[in-house]
Amino acid sequence: MPTLIKLGAIAIRMFADDHHPPHFHIVSPDGQALVDLKTLSVLRGDISRGDLETVLRWARGNREALEREWKRLNER
Repeated sequence: MPTLIKLGAIAIRMFADDHHPPHFHIVSPDGQALVDLKTLSVLRGDISRGDLETVLRWARGNREALEREWKRLNER
């Protein structure tokens, strides 16, 4: 699972050939979560509110790049 970016101790990752809906993974020292690309809502997992807010702030500004990477890894 490649790490797309690290925000301090938080990693944002995406699998190739992963299941739908399109999503990315958050991995932090305190938890993990899957986040829907379309809605930016947590699909499952447990992550601190602060870590989630940090990631969502980044994701809102980089949504197009996240969607392009999902397509590159999963829609061949």
